[in-house]
Amino acid sequence: MKFQVATLAAALLFVIAASMAGDHRAAALTGSTIAGATAVVSIYAMGRAAQDPRSATRTMLAVMAVLFLVRLVLVGVGTVLIGRAGAIAFVVSFFVPYFAFTAFEGAYLHSLRRLGTTA
Repeated sequence: MKFQVATLAAALLFVIAASMAGDHRAAALTGSTIAGATAVVSIYAMGRAAQDPRSATRTMLAVMAVLFLVRLVLVGVGTVLIGRAGAIAFVVSFFVPYFAFTAFEGAYLHSLRRLGTTA
């Protein structure tokens, strides 16, 4: 549960930080919201997958892969929709949180090793 709470708190902090972006606030908010929302969905889906100890690691890796593809599509669509005016703010506000959330997801996956769960 601590990984879900940490992810949700970080997502909110990134959105609050993006709201202070000045001229490119809309682009920054869009990027950080996409990164945060997909991270929250991913970490909660991984939590659901962890309930079955026999296939938890395999299912959690599948969740990470599927959400990676969803993020890939959303960042592409977002970049096109934002356009040149705020593309840099969008990309930065997406990828900085994305790398932080990937670390949370990896740590959550790694925590299963201590529980004795294998793929």
